[in-house]
Amino acid sequence: MEMEGWNEDDDVCLDASFFINDDYQLTKFVLGSQVLELYCLQSASTDFDLTGQLVWPGAELLNGYLSNNADMLTGCSVIELGSGVGITGLLCRRFCSEVVMTDHNEEVLKILRRNIELHGNTPDLLAEKLEWGHTEQLDDLLRNRSRGFDLSSIPPLFDTVERLLRFSSRENCKFLLAYVSRAKVMDSMVLSEAIRHGLHVHEVAGTRATIRNLEGVIYEIRCL
Repeated sequence: MEMEGWNEDDDVCLDASFFINDDYQLTKFVLGSQVLELYCLQSASTDFDLTGQLVWPGAELLNGYLSNNADMLTGCSVIELGSGVGITGLLCRRFCSEVVMTDHNEEVLKILRRNIELHGNTPDLLAEKLEWGHTEQLDDLLRNRSRGFDLSSIPPLFDTVERLLRFSSRENCKFLLAYVSRAKVMDSMVLSEAIRHGLHVHEVAGTRATIRNLEGVIYEIRCL
């Protein structure tokens, strides 16, 4: 059957929104003693750049640890790298004095800001655009606030972590990395990049766990 005025050689132009899944569902998460509701996808997008639309095993691992060790967050200011839908930042806000959640993708930032609105907009809970390794974006963020990744993401991640840690004048400033192992080459690269950036990596005792059949652990990272 042929459609009048159309043949197989014609180009079909689709709007970018055709490839975006925004069928978000309000989902309840039990994180240790804390219960949190937010909007997220129930399965991964086909677009690698939109993996922040759902909650990943690493977030479950980190949030369980934070919920059980909430005293470490009391009064702290937190910048979260790669916030996705915001589950970790929203949990931290229950204990911290200030939380800035960041992501690099505009579609992910939309759902992140929607979840912030769901929990009540406040001046001390913000979402900002930040791409790992982009020094100018990070400097702007720090100045303005005075405040699932692949191998190629690891060096820029640690570029950003190092700059954040060295920017802070507080001796107890640290970066928590909830790491879920997917490949041996990535396991070694995470540790080697941290060392290359002059950072000390300490495995937090008692945090090794199996999350959705994947081995995970939490690292505490500080400047040497």
